[in-house]
Amino acid sequence: MEIAIFLILLCMGSSFVVEALPEHLEKRATTSTSDANSTSSGTSSASTSTRTADSSCTNTADTRSCWSDGFSVAADFDTKWPVTGNTRYYDFTFTNGTTNPDGGSDRMIFLINGQFPGPTVYADWGDTIQVTVHNELESNGTGIHWHGIRQLNTNTQDGVPGITECPLAPGDSKVYTFMATQYGTSWYHSHWSSQYGDGIVGPIVINGPATENYDVDLGPMTITDWYYTPAAALAYRSARLGAGPAEADNGLINGTMTSSDGGSYYTSTITSGKKYRIRIVNISVDNHFMVSLDQHTFSVIASDFVPIVPYSADWIFVGIGQRYDVVITANQTSGNYWFRAEVPDTACGSNANNGNIKSIFHYSDADDDDPTSSATSYTGRCTDETGLTPYWDSFVPDGLTGSELNVSIQTGVDTSGNALVQWGVNFSALSVTWDYPILQQVVDANTTYPASANLIELTEASSWYYWIIQEVAGTATVNVPHPMHLHGHDFFVLGAGTGNFSDDTLSELNYDNPPRRDVAMLNAGGWLVLAFETDNPGAWIMHCHIAWHADEGLAVQFLETKDKILADDTPSTDWEETCTNWKAYYPEDSTYIRYQGDSGI
Repeated sequence: MEIAIFLILLCMGSSFVVEALPEHLEKRATTSTSDANSTSSGTSSASTSTRTADSSCTNTADTRSCWSDGFSVAADFDTKWPVTGNTRYYDFTFTNGTTNPDGGSDRMIFLINGQFPGPTVYADWGDTIQVTVHNELESNGTGIHWHGIRQLNTNTQDGVPGITECPLAPGDSKVYTFMATQYGTSWYHSHWSSQYGDGIVGPIVINGPATENYDVDLGPMTITDWYYTPAAALAYRSARLGAGPAEADNGLINGTMTSSDGGSYYTSTITSGKKYRIRIVNISVDNHFMVSLDQHTFSVIASDFVPIVPYSADWIFVGIGQRYDVVITANQTSGNYWFRAEVPDTACGSNANNGNIKSIFHYSDADDDDPTSSATSYTGRCTDETGLTPYWDSFVPDGLTGSELNVSIQTGVDTSGNALVQWGVNFSALSVTWDYPILQQVVDANTTYPASANLIELTEASSWYYWIIQEVAGTATVNVPHPMHLHGHDFFVLGAGTGNFSDDTLSELNYDNPPRRDVAMLNAGGWLVLAFETDNPGAWIMHCHIAWHADEGLAVQFLETKDKILADDTPSTDWEETCTNWKAYYPEDSTYIRYQGDSGI
């Protein structure tokens, strides 16, 4: 196994530096096990048990660490997963519509099967998921990205316009098919400009084992900022008028909230003495949240798609795109309690209803009254949870000697003299070509990549790449954190901090079972060090998940082991037809004109 040290600068001007250090290292064959009947201890190490994952180890309320057919939470899900032979079929139709989820005025939105958020995609670990999308939007292209899904050898299903596919034209249909090799909680969303902020979004639940027992799965609890102005208009104003990000008018929990005009709180009903799993998902465009349930302690059991050693917390930070699975015990006096989502700091976004974004946990034998419970205090921050210890200990080679990737903002004017704001990687804002995705260039053996593609090649298979991301000052200074999301992989977070990364910081990096996830926060004015192995050929992207920043180009795409892509995932005739249909539709018959400065993702 080789190690490649990948120095990346997220800013708009410097060049990428890649240094490869040949070294043969074997993956450490260790596992971590826990007592199937244990509960959170608040510690960072797993207990041990003689229980093994055999055919009789099935998933029940008392044995959640088990699954079936020899699989358990101790399995190395990078290399081992069940193959059920089952396919979960879904049919989604996207339409234009209106909604008022907090009782305010109706505003235009996109609906999936007539609802917002869209239907939850449910599957079991090892199932195949097949979703047919019908684009009945009046004047928008679209598609779906399956956030956090590894898409092992199914790069064509990743759903990113201009990279893995052409957009789906109005009147067209597309079938996405992929296997659930991971388990846990996630979400799906459009990657077509800022479209997911206008409704093309919904949860994903893949059932599997867990690191703590519970009686009832309450399902996904989505949290999002809500704007009375469509996201497409806000993105344009942010990029073209220099207005900066808009303040959210409200927040929604599972698609509903109250306001001065009405609305309602989402209510979860629980029974005294039972333990409940809650799947928290931040599907916002610009707001990060701290979340809590009054008088009930969270036992945190998963971060993104990664089961972790449980730890206890009263509040947890959930950045945009992140997910946390928690277990709570209904052990308080029967009554009603507030579940709270709060923007904890001005750097985490702005929300006009902050402090009142809530839902209700209702004990089944209590009256149906609004809660009178009080919140505990917390320290406002826009930084990730600490102490996230993956249950499965993957070996990360200690091989980083130093490299950098700068992130910054650039202001200026477009070719018509209009104001323009762009974020970028190495001072180059990403801009994709919708009708000629990079994956099509691979099919065509065309290696002339446009500079605006922000493309780098990772040529060595089974190599470790280390990315150091540093926020730096550009032509404008915006001191905000960035939720960085990687497609096609989980990554390991070796370290994060404020100020400038330097060689002296190398000693601070953690290679001993570091946190693993697919979204991590780059601190405002700080640095983030990530590591991942090239084990999934494809055209992928890493981007900031603040919708305005992604829209303004804060992304880099990478072509991983290009020579292996077509061998594992040859584009189908349907894939080619999607591009043919898109080219026939756009731009001649389109009323949506992509403005200069829109990255397309």
